[in-house]
Amino acid sequence: MSHLPARGLVAAVRGWRGCSVCKSCALRRFSIQPAQQKKIPNRYLGQPSPFTHPHLLKPGEVTPGLSQVEYALRRHKLMALIRKEANGWDGLDHTVILLSNPTYYMSNDIPYVFHQDTNFLYLCGFQEPDSILVLQSIPGKALPSHKSILFVPRRDPSRELWDGPRSGTDGAVALTGVDEAYTIEEFRHLVAKLKGESNIVWYDLAKPVHTELHSNYLQPLAEITARNKNHSQRIRHLVQNLRLIKSPAEIERMKIAGRVTSEAFTETMFASKSPVDEAFLYAKFEFECRARGADILAYPPVVAGGSRSNTLHYVKNNQLIKDGELVLLDGGCESACYVSDITRTWPVNGRFTKPQAELYQAVLDIQKSCLSLCSPGVSLENIYSLMLSLIGQKLKELGVLKSSITDSHFFKAVRKYCPHHVGHYLGMDVHDTPDISRSLPLQPGMVITVEPGIYIPEDDMSSPERFRGIGVRIEDDVLITEDVPLILSADCPKEIYDIEQICGRKS
Repeated sequence: MSHLPARGLVAAVRGWRGCSVCKSCALRRFSIQPAQQKKIPNRYLGQPSPFTHPHLLKPGEVTPGLSQVEYALRRHKLMALIRKEANGWDGLDHTVILLSNPTYYMSNDIPYVFHQDTNFLYLCGFQEPDSILVLQSIPGKALPSHKSILFVPRRDPSRELWDGPRSGTDGAVALTGVDEAYTIEEFRHLVAKLKGESNIVWYDLAKPVHTELHSNYLQPLAEITARNKNHSQRIRHLVQNLRLIKSPAEIERMKIAGRVTSEAFTETMFASKSPVDEAFLYAKFEFECRARGADILAYPPVVAGGSRSNTLHYVKNNQLIKDGELVLLDGGCESACYVSDITRTWPVNGRFTKPQAELYQAVLDIQKSCLSLCSPGVSLENIYSLMLSLIGQKLKELGVLKSSITDSHFFKAVRKYCPHHVGHYLGMDVHDTPDISRSLPLQPGMVITVEPGIYIPEDDMSSPERFRGIGVRIEDDVLITEDVPLILSADCPKEIYDIEQICGRKS
């Protein structure tokens, strides 16, 4: 995004400035473009930069494919939402505070791989722990005019010797394009200024993502809020509202994640030679994702052979899959901060048995019908209702449900064989924007999953014996458009013929 429509902004600036301004000045004053492009320090920072990783980032990008301008536009939109929400608080100062994630440790001095809080990351692209992002309205100027500030850990050569480089204040400004950066210790001075009655603080007091930063710096705000309920307002739901609709740059990242994961699935299917260990398929899938540029897996995958596919979140992945059994793999990758989430079910020996094929085709037919409903104005709840109805019809046809079942017991019986929803929102997180209702009508730019399944436990004596112990789920990632939905995981095979062709090839 090299330029942004600025006509309305120019008019707004003229209104309160009383002067004629050029486009660049208008953008700069409203903090949707870096005030001054600063040179990236000639050293390694705490995350990839265009200087150190030119194969990943172009000049001006904060994270691959996403520029400083895009991140600044997100901050501008958030402050515009606050202006809308804060209709009754005109004339007051507004301060937004978001915390990064901390570093988590698996044992003493042994950290887990760091993963940034996605709301914090969405607004600045800064990928280091123990940091704070502040958006502060400018006194005397109407929202969304604001100043963006990062508070980051002080550079410490002794720590960097062990943990690697940190960006510091100069690197944080140059990389992200925020207006200012200070060391984390200096945040205390800001907190002292926020205690006044004229300040509205937008911060999630009830669920701080970094308990140590909250305890050390932000606890005084909680004490003030206890006396004045209007002093602090939740911010998470406003950020999630912005995250729900993906920009063109975000969509490109999600296309890449979908393609990488689809190719990894194909290679994993090809490597399935019975008997095979679930751990081998897990390792193969992760290798193929990482070999294609994925940063990490998006979540611990489900690699469930045989009847274990009926355990929805089976992640032990340590059993042997025998000849004649199906494997259900639910996996995805994270690529440049955006994720995929795909599920496929296939026979490890390359051939579906007749009962397996019957149940698999039933789920595939249901999924195709659900995918056809993915259009603006329809909600995930609407698609879920369709899924339950179709599963019920298929289960009757297969003899799993009695055709005489009454309407009052129909959906309860269906949910026994598919206890999960039809899908969820997808983006920077696997279960993205969790505070957004599934009843919200879909809009162009939303990305969702569609994942019907039928699971028949081994001990379900009411179902035909030939289906017992079989679980099937098929999941795709779907971009909502003005026209037909775009399947981001379309390259991942799911037709019975295609799967058998891939699994039946000899390496």
